[in-house]
Amino acid sequence: MPSTGLASADASLVDRRDRPMRDLRISITDRCNFRCVYCMPKTVFGRDYAFLDRDELLSFEEITRIARIAAAHGVEKLRLTGGEPLLRRGVEELVAQLAELRTPDGRPLEIALTTNGSALAMKAAALKAAGLTRVTVSLDSLDDELFQAMNDVRFPVARVLDGIEAAHAAGLGPVKINMVVKRGLNEHEILPMARRFHGSPFTLRFIEYMDVGNSNGWQLDEVVPSAEIVDRIGAELPLEPLEATAPGETATRWRYLDGGGEIGLISSVTNTFCGSCNRARISTEGRLFTCLFASEGHDLRAFLRGGVDDEGLATAMASIWAARDDRYSEVRASLTPELRAARPKAEMSYLGG
Repeated sequence: MPSTGLASADASLVDRRDRPMRDLRISITDRCNFRCVYCMPKTVFGRDYAFLDRDELLSFEEITRIARIAAAHGVEKLRLTGGEPLLRRGVEELVAQLAELRTPDGRPLEIALTTNGSALAMKAAALKAAGLTRVTVSLDSLDDELFQAMNDVRFPVARVLDGIEAAHAAGLGPVKINMVVKRGLNEHEILPMARRFHGSPFTLRFIEYMDVGNSNGWQLDEVVPSAEIVDRIGAELPLEPLEATAPGETATRWRYLDGGGEIGLISSVTNTFCGSCNRARISTEGRLFTCLFASEGHDLRAFLRGGVDDEGLATAMASIWAARDDRYSEVRASLTPELRAARPKAEMSYLGG
């Protein structure tokens, strides 16, 4: 497919802090088959929780239309999220549609997907065939008892590991594995995780526990700083820092000195990266969020279903991004616990990671 040719699109579009839009993360379902205690605890997302109706979700064609216009504005990477995106029926069809998109200079977009891995063994080959570039798998422990307690639906860790291997075999690599570390819950799994994936084709990334949404009861003292994680691993498996591979990269990279690969650290609490953040997010029902910690988004579905043409939609998206001034992670430390708790934020399961 050639470039969009939209007169109102601008690949050099920047926000009020001169940050371009390069990465679009799209939540394709608000449903998940896990009830992870830091994301969708059963106390909030129980049997009676009202998820979105099917007609409230963006259709695949609507998602593709937004992505096409975002590409004309400079987006080079799409990431499908959720909820659990592999629960969305026909997700391979969406991937195939997105794989047809091109940047203004004719390059295909990178299409990634973040998953809990529960259905990955079954879906990996079909996703690759449809045009998916790579996957990231969430895995917070190798200890089966702890893992099942954390996902709170008794899902075994072995099936997630099978999915990781299937993704690698299908060519969806390098597969990244994300571990959210919460003090008092799974920080003792840092070294076992590092040992397990050291010397493997997989890249393990440690994520500081964040105050996303309002339902996980986040406390600052539950954060294990990335510097502590590096120290713990480095004491047994010496590390050295690596340069970033791309502008706006969220993870700092560290290489094992013995050649056993690398790890990543995502430190949005202790080492913020707001200044280079180039990510926009589309919620499940089509609201454009300019920050993971935003209170509310901008309704693009109303444009999509209200008869607005591509030029009008492109203009709307450009004006939203141009007005962007978000830097929540930088100001978090200046907020009292009461102010942080009082500030409404979209839930991770609704907005995507």
